[in-house]
Amino acid sequence: MRISARVQNSEGDHQVILNTNGTAHTVTIAPKATGFGSSANGGELLFLALATCYCNDIYREADKRGIKVSQVTVEVEGDFGAEGEPAQNITYRAKVTAKASEADIRELMQQTDRVAEIQNTLRVGTPVMLSQLEAVSQ
Repeated sequence: MRISARVQNSEGDHQVILNTNGTAHTVTIAPKATGFGSSANGGELLFLALATCYCNDIYREADKRGIKVSQVTVEVEGDFGAEGEPAQNITYRAKVTAKASEADIRELMQQTDRVAEIQNTLRVGTPVMLSQLEAVSQ
């Protein structure tokens, strides 16, 4: 699966385009009130990625087990320090409502934590590289 994300920003305009295997869609995120940049910061979006991954994976893993999930709530929190420092103390909690025993739901939740791709990406410290720079002078 090939995934990309693109942000294009100028004064008063913020566009987000996401693409998975050639299928693109947009997410609406307003520009900052000051006009430049995004009203959502990178930390918020990182934590949203963790919450979204776990939520989606609960449904995927439940389907494999024949469990009917009716609701998922995921909350992620952590701390960011000074500029340039990575996040610390990232934790998340989840609540899953499903037609299954409490033990089966708990096992589903634990298995989902083990296979959640975004969580696992952060857990192994995957390198991120700036691959190209393009500077345009006006």
